[in-house]
Amino acid sequence: MTEFLARILDLSGTGALLGYPFVRNALIACAVLGLVAGLLAPLIVSRGMAFAVHGTAELAFTGAAAGLLLGVAVGVGAVVGAVVAAVIFGVLGLRQRERDSAIGVVMAFGLGLGVLFLALYDGRSSNRFGLLTGSIVSVDQQNLWVLGVVAAVVLATLAVLYRPLLFASTDPDVAVARGVPVRALTLVFSVLIGLVTALAVPIVGAILVLSVLIVPGAAANRVTANPLLATIIAIVIAEVALVGGTILSLAPGLPISAYVATIGFVAYLLCRLVGRLRGRGPVRA
Repeated sequence: MTEFLARILDLSGTGALLGYPFVRNALIACAVLGLVAGLLAPLIVSRGMAFAVHGTAELAFTGAAAGLLLGVAVGVGAVVGAVVAAVIFGVLGLRQRERDSAIGVVMAFGLGLGVLFLALYDGRSSNRFGLLTGSIVSVDQQNLWVLGVVAAVVLATLAVLYRPLLFASTDPDVAVARGVPVRALTLVFSVLIGLVTALAVPIVGAILVLSVLIVPGAAANRVTANPLLATIIAIVIAEVALVGGTILSLAPGLPISAYVATIGFVAYLLCRLVGRLRGRGPVRA
C-alpha cells in the first residue's frame, strides 16, 4: 500500500517537467476548460442532463477517433462529433424520457463506430488509449487554438443567453408560459455541452468527461441554491481538479483522468459534508 501511494503521489521531478512546452500547453488548456466547464456544470445538473453529457462524450470520442484515422486534428474531430451528437440529441428528444432513449440509441451506434475507427488506425497505441483516458501530450498549439475559439464561442453565447437558460433550467413550465423559447434554448444548450465535451475528451478522455462537466455542478448544488455562488464554486472545483490533476500526474506518468476524477470526488464529498452540517440537501430544480 505504501509503495502504491508513493508511486501515484510521486512529485520528484515535477518542477523540471513544468518547464516543458507541452506541459504549459496542457495547463493552459486545463485552465480554460475549467472555466467553461464550471460555468455549464450547474446548469447541466439543474436540467438533469448528465446522461446527455455522457452520450455526447462518446460521440466526441467517435469524432476524435475518425480524426485520428483520417489524419485530421483530433480536437477538430472531437468538436465535429460532439456538435453532431448534441444536435441529434436536441432534435430527437427534448423531453427527459425521449432524450434518454435517443441518447442511448445514438450513443451505442457512435461508440461502436469509434471502436471500429480505432481498430483501423495503424498509428501508435498510446494515441488510441489517450482518447479514452486523456493525455496531456496530445495538447499541442493547434489544440490550444481550437480550444480558445470554442471557449470564446461558449462564453459569448452564455453572456447573451445565461438568464433565459437559467430560467428554463430551474422552472421550464413557467418559462414556457412566459414565452421563453425553451425548445430553441435546449438545442443551443445541447450544442454548448457538445463543444465543451469536445474540449474535455483529449484532456481527460471520453470515459471520465463526467468528472469535469457533472461533478463540479453536483458538488456546488450540495452547498448553495444561489446560482451565482454555485457557478463560482463549480469553477473553483473544476480548476483545482484539472490543473491540480495535471500537476500530480506529471511525475508518475499516469493518466490525468484518474487524478481529476479523484480530486472532483473528494470535493463532492466535502460539499456533501458541508451541506449536511448546514442542514440542507441537494437543490431541486
